[in-house]
Amino acid sequence: MNTEQPLLYWDASYEIALALIETYPDVDVEDVGLEQLKTWVFSLPNFADNPDLVNDAILTDILREWYEEVSAR
Repeated sequence: MNTEQPLLYWDASYEIALALIETYPDVDVEDVGLEQLKTWVFSLPNFADNPDLVNDAILTDILREWYEEVSAR
């Protein structure tokens, strides 16, 4: 686990989106499906929440945050 970065939980969709942008900088967010997103979030080194708590609304919110952040750059 990466101790330099704060732990990520499902309610931190913006922070998760930032971690995904850093980890997958060349990905077109519009091509990411919910199942792929879930796998990528689980694989983030500082993700610490219960995987069973995720639902489509949470994943959609993360995708929205990711899209908005990339679009603003």
